[in-house]
Amino acid sequence: MPPMSYTRRDLLRLAGLGGLVLVGGGLPTWAADADATDAATTTTTGFSFLQLSDTHLGFNLPKVNPDADGTLIKAIAAVNALSIPPDFIVFTGDLTHTTDDGDERRKRLTKFKETITALKVTDIKLLAGEHDASLDNGAAYKEILGVPLHYSFDHKGVHFIALDNVSDPAGVVGADQLAWLQDDLSKQPKDARIVVLTHRPLFPLFPQWEWQTKDGQAVIDALAPYADVQVFYGHIHQEHHQVTGNVHHHAAHSLMYALPAPGSVPKKAPLPWDATAPYRGLGWRDISAGKPGGFNLDEEAVHA
Repeated sequence: MPPMSYTRRDLLRLAGLGGLVLVGGGLPTWAADADATDAATTTTTGFSFLQLSDTHLGFNLPKVNPDADGTLIKAIAAVNALSIPPDFIVFTGDLTHTTDDGDERRKRLTKFKETITALKVTDIKLLAGEHDASLDNGAAYKEILGVPLHYSFDHKGVHFIALDNVSDPAGVVGADQLAWLQDDLSKQPKDARIVVLTHRPLFPLFPQWEWQTKDGQAVIDALAPYADVQVFYGHIHQEHHQVTGNVHHHAAHSLMYALPAPGSVPKKAPLPWDATAPYRGLGWRDISAGKPGGFNLDEEAVHA
């Protein structure tokens, strides 16, 4: 890992929160501070957004997280306290914990919707996880939250694509969405800066634990002609970075519980709560975009 450097933005955040982890080696190198002194660059291209993932509202297992009802609230308070607010916030799926009871699923989605109204940043992008959408093909998710399962948008010169690889219980994107993706991408120049937001990893990280998208290679192939592609996903409840061709993939921490490294144990199970280091492994990601070529990823911890 190369030596770490701290921008004015980093120092402000360290002073306000502590627990900052700067992500180093193996990532793109064009990172730029959103508080750069070049005002023109900041106005036209520099911005940051927060990625939060796997809040699992409705989870209840004290040996894994005795503060299951309070962790998201603490994270919201910490985000609201940031001295430099992000342009927007994205939740990359598993907003709620799975339940076979459709009424309970709607209650949990409603509670999530009400809880995040406490965020001072009002531009919030949502994605479904399999816990939210796989049992009813996303019907309750769309009904309660009022957002589509896949969509795209542009922000300050970056094209964002939110993909659904969870509402089909087979764990695929599917032919219809792939056709939509190809049409969406066809409108972008080959030098476009593209960010893909999704829940499951697109590449086969560890298929034995369903840490893959079965037709994810088709998505990666569709992205291959574009030189500047970043994918931000959740699902695996830990930081992880992978490069497939020209596509850079980055997994985020969960806000409810951590999971073991892929294949490190015989059976996937949440890591137990450590009373000596509460909230360890839980947090969110602040992503700063500047000049073309990469992103600066700062992992933030949840604090009591």
